[in-house]
Amino acid sequence: MEQELRIFKALSDETRLKIIRFLLDGERCVCEIIPHTGRAQSTVSIQLKKLEHLGIIDSRREGKSIYYKIINGDVIKILELFS
Repeated sequence: MEQELRIFKALSDETRLKIIRFLLDGERCVCEIIPHTGRAQSTVSIQLKKLEHLGIIDSRREGKSIYYKIINGDVIKILELFS
């Protein structure tokens, strides 16, 4: 039950939900995520770190770019229910 609570808390924030929905189509560079959210870079970075800490997304560095992707299949299933 603890894992489910963490997922729902993560999805309850508008910025985090926008990020997750954007990542449903696959891995994205942070340079794409920031404009999609309409939030400041610092705000997006904080939310990405929270999602990563919760085990919902993962990141990888390629040169100067950082790419994010969803690694928690339960999150994908939940969001597909609302699509």
